[in-house]
Amino acid sequence: MKNRMFIALIVGIGLQSAEGAASLDAQIAARAQTLAPQVIAWRRQIHADPELSNEEEHTAALVAGELRKLGMEVHMGIAHHGVIGVLHGGMPGGVVALRADMDALPVEEKTGLPFASRKTEKTGDRLVHVAHACGHDAHTAMLLGAATVLTAMRQRIPGTIKFIFQPAEENHPANDGGARMMVAQGVLTDPAPTAIFGLHVRPGVAGTLYYTSGAAMASSDDLSISLTGKQTHGAMPWAGIDTITLSAQIIEALNAISSRQLDPAAGPNVITIATLHGSERSNIIPETVSLGGVLRTLSPAARDSAITRIRRTVSDLADSWGAKAEVLPDDEPYPVTFNDPTLTARMLPALVRAAGTTERVVSSPPVMASEDFAFYQEKIPGLYFFLGISPAEVSMEETPPNHSPYFTVNEAALVVGVRAYVTVSMDYLRQEARR
Repeated sequence: MKNRMFIALIVGIGLQSAEGAASLDAQIAARAQTLAPQVIAWRRQIHADPELSNEEEHTAALVAGELRKLGMEVHMGIAHHGVIGVLHGGMPGGVVALRADMDALPVEEKTGLPFASRKTEKTGDRLVHVAHACGHDAHTAMLLGAATVLTAMRQRIPGTIKFIFQPAEENHPANDGGARMMVAQGVLTDPAPTAIFGLHVRPGVAGTLYYTSGAAMASSDDLSISLTGKQTHGAMPWAGIDTITLSAQIIEALNAISSRQLDPAAGPNVITIATLHGSERSNIIPETVSLGGVLRTLSPAARDSAITRIRRTVSDLADSWGAKAEVLPDDEPYPVTFNDPTLTARMLPALVRAAGTTERVVSSPPVMASEDFAFYQEKIPGLYFFLGISPAEVSMEETPPNHSPYFTVNEAALVVGVRAYVTVSMDYLRQEARR
């Protein structure tokens, strides 16, 4: 009899807990849907006024102003233009962080949207177009939406939520700013989150959430190769050491490292040479040539193996020509964006509820692009996932990719991003409170 009563009590508590979660999800969904027009308006305002890395003054001011309207504790000027909002819940508990990036790209937008960027900026001695061709405008707007929803639910939050609006994600970490500088300047302290979540828009079924457990995005090393030969007239290549032809052989040989020297079963890798600078005249074979590119891998072991082979290949080919070569190391590469498997498994139910159905949460293979979100994950467990934003009439394969001048966002999907930010942060804090 006592055993039956105990089971009934446990079942009753479970039903109450499930009912409470369902009620909370319904409240989140309703608030996010009501806020959707404002999220779209924020996105369009930011989209029309894009700012390059470390120049996000207007965006930072907009973000800080909206957070202050919510009565939130706000800190500005972290890593130049970073903004931090701190929301203390109505109940004691842990600390979790949510992150969005704010910077745009030197891309000329060609979408034809009524709010498309027409902005140009002087960078050094060049005039460049500026556009949100990667979706950071959507990220910022969605996190502002999440901050608004969570503030309205403050009394139900068991702990503290830290909103990180980050500048300069598109900058290489060796340059000033970005996540590395945010971490160095204490973004993960006072209060110190024990987990961090972020999302990125990408081609995919609108409103679908894509995730990867473990290595989700590649590490990234900038490759810088310097070759020194002997300058000569283009009509007499035998009188010199031809660094241009040597460069061609090196590029071809580096491409063969991935296809012929590295085991694909050990993890994918990409070696790309994208820049070559030599002579300023068509009839001069230059003394020096510089090559620039990138190495992407998904594990430290694969990275080390690739770098060893790159150095050996370049050195041996240069020696065979009587030239000198130097492969300059990348002192501050991006690490692998690594989604903590335990945290990922814990958050899957939250992603499903945010998306509305299990069919809209998809496990996807790693991406060979890189993300400085990885610098946060070096310090605390993190989960970085993707939101599909393809137009309803366009397939994922036909959607212009991120960084394309034609890249755009299906704004109907943004409400799912808001729900995802809110749901994962609430689930995490509620789970921590029960520990």
